[in-house]
Amino acid sequence: MRDKKIFSNMKKWFSYRWQSNYFRKSFLLILFITSIPGIISGIAIYTFGLSSTEKELRKVHVEEIDDRAQNIDTQFSYLEESLTYWAFDPSFNYQLITTDFVYEFQKTREIMQKLMILEGSQPLIGEVELFVETKEGPVLFTPYIEYIKDEKEQEGYHSLLKTSKNITWDHTEDFFQHTGYRNNLILTHQIPGVINNPFGAIVVTIDDKSLVRTLETLTPYSNGVTMLINEENELLLSTEGSSDKEFTKELINVFTNNNKMDRSFQMDWKDKTYSVSYGTFDRIGSKWTYISAAPISAITTPIITISKVILVASLIVLGLAFFLTWFASNRLYQPVKNLASSFTATSNLTSNGRKDEFKQIRDRLDSLTFESEQLEKRINHQIPQLRQNFLIQLTKGYLYDFDEDALRRRMENYRWKVHHHSFVLLDIQLTRGNEHLQRTYEDDSLIAFAMANIADDMTAKYLDQYTVLNQYDLTASLFLIIPDDMSNWSDQLNQLAEDIMTAINRILSSYVTITISSETTRIKDIPFLFEEIGRARRFRDFNNQNQILMLNEVEKEVKGQKLFYPFETEKEIIQSIRRGKINESEELIRQFFDELLHNSTKEVSVHAGIMQLYSTIQHEILLSGVDPVVLYKGRNMYEELSQLREMEWVVKWLIVQVIEPYITFLENNMNMEMKVIVEKVVSYLEEHYMEDISLESCAEYVDITPYALSKAFKKIHGVNFIDYLTTIRMDKAKELLLYTNMKINEISESVGYRHSYFNRIFKKHVGLPPSQYRKTRASSS
Repeated sequence: MRDKKIFSNMKKWFSYRWQSNYFRKSFLLILFITSIPGIISGIAIYTFGLSSTEKELRKVHVEEIDDRAQNIDTQFSYLEESLTYWAFDPSFNYQLITTDFVYEFQKTREIMQKLMILEGSQPLIGEVELFVETKEGPVLFTPYIEYIKDEKEQEGYHSLLKTSKNITWDHTEDFFQHTGYRNNLILTHQIPGVINNPFGAIVVTIDDKSLVRTLETLTPYSNGVTMLINEENELLLSTEGSSDKEFTKELINVFTNNNKMDRSFQMDWKDKTYSVSYGTFDRIGSKWTYISAAPISAITTPIITISKVILVASLIVLGLAFFLTWFASNRLYQPVKNLASSFTATSNLTSNGRKDEFKQIRDRLDSLTFESEQLEKRINHQIPQLRQNFLIQLTKGYLYDFDEDALRRRMENYRWKVHHHSFVLLDIQLTRGNEHLQRTYEDDSLIAFAMANIADDMTAKYLDQYTVLNQYDLTASLFLIIPDDMSNWSDQLNQLAEDIMTAINRILSSYVTITISSETTRIKDIPFLFEEIGRARRFRDFNNQNQILMLNEVEKEVKGQKLFYPFETEKEIIQSIRRGKINESEELIRQFFDELLHNSTKEVSVHAGIMQLYSTIQHEILLSGVDPVVLYKGRNMYEELSQLREMEWVVKWLIVQVIEPYITFLENNMNMEMKVIVEKVVSYLEEHYMEDISLESCAEYVDITPYALSKAFKKIHGVNFIDYLTTIRMDKAKELLLYTNMKINEISESVGYRHSYFNRIFKKHVGLPPSQYRKTRASSS
């Protein structure tokens, strides 16, 4: 009874709604728009598109098989070419006939290595063997050497030497019967190269599993099969294996009886229709045929399934659309009904439990007002981040095209007061003493966060408008907006810097360098403040201590700066690195720092010297044949070095991150004993360059062969022996020409040359004769 009552009420409600012309038209229009096009398209695709799409899919299937077959043919051709190349290798010459492979183990190991290289050069290669008929008897490398004792096996391998083809896929029955290659594809090449009387052969066994995987690419669908047959229509290989021999035999029979006018045909097997495609591989001395069979259903099923899915989905959507359309039409009609009711005196809508839409609108307005207030609070919370983003965009040049007025309006949108105000930057940079060497880089972000909070708290006592930019690399910038009516703002900024410095010293136990920029009233000049303050802070004292830098004072110091670089200590560091002395290198680097700091303690000068030292070390690494990109795994070493601000960190970084990996690499990849010998020869050359020195005499001096010395010298120093000796003599000659009054013939004898030859070689290396070189340098100095 209850169900009947509900159904009766729904029927009355539907009849009442259907009487409305607006409701009825809306319902029918929406229903037509949502459902009819889907049904029409589904029927059209299923009826008219299936046939043409099926033909196109078959065509694409054949073309795809042709492309993949061409790829397989290319792999076989590359295998044949590679085997021909290896057959002409000088190692496979007539000396193998008389070689004692047990005694001459180096020759044996060389052959084994080459066979293993050939075996790994192609994924289709399963095994590679070398058969050689020596005076000691038949020898087989598998690649390990073994002597063939069995006469039948000898007879099988001898059949490879009797064939008229130097490279072939076809072999005699004796070979397969006596060597155990019955079920394998074999490619052989006689050695050496092309010759009437070969004494051996390279035997390449094709990996059946790899070839099957390759052939499977010719049948991209499941339940398909691909096979390879020879000219006698004998099965060489099949992807089906032994699971369906009857289908394989039937496929070969159908192929044999086919007129072969068309490269594809269809065949029926066990209630299935297969699309069969075939082609040939022209191999050396043989012709193979591949046959690919795939079920037609596997090719055409996608379009049939999609069409049915579209049709079924359209019908489902039709039913769903009916109810959704009814619901939507009712919702569209409801405002009209409410509006019409509002003009009547029927005020009993709410008493019947129905919703008052206007009340809902009022409630919604109240809700929007509340949300607006919440949004205002969120904006106020995000204003600092928005200001930081604006300053970052401004300094990066993204706002370069904006004029001054546009920038002022943007700053005012961020609730900055910019009229009758000026702008100043205050840069804060932390430096850590030696006691913080155990602190990791992960701690830097926490320290930088604490530093920014300290700066924020201190600045709030002096100014109302400011923004803290945390760079998260132990530096931060304070963007200060100073009102024009603020008196003695320079003194107050100095006091602010002192307060920040004191707080950081007390809380973070770190030294601080604070740089104060000049003042500007133009927003477009703010990026230049960041640039000049970045340059100015590089003139801090490199010794760890608290510092406050004023831009005008820094500019005065720059003018009086003098250049100094400890070249001799640099040479000693390079020599120590060459000898692999890490501790000695560390001591010399510290000495290098002491000399730099003795001349100037400014960071810009010290960092320039550090960068030059690292460049020299990298140059030495390159000369030794080591790629720094590979050695340091692609790291940006210059950027890492530029981030270090303390001497102890720089020393540890150069030793641990630069020198130790290089020396370890050399120890693992180079004979350090040979390197010591070369350095001994270098020292000998520097002491005896004026004598009659030759490669042979130096080799005798260190008790090795001239060839070994020449090769090691070239590998370690990047230049040959005679060029290195000539460079030493030319450097000494230039020194004597510039700093002594010796005659040119005396100088030539003192550096180990005859006078006439000295003039020629000096001009060749320097570009000027000795006399002209002396005059030119004397006049320039």
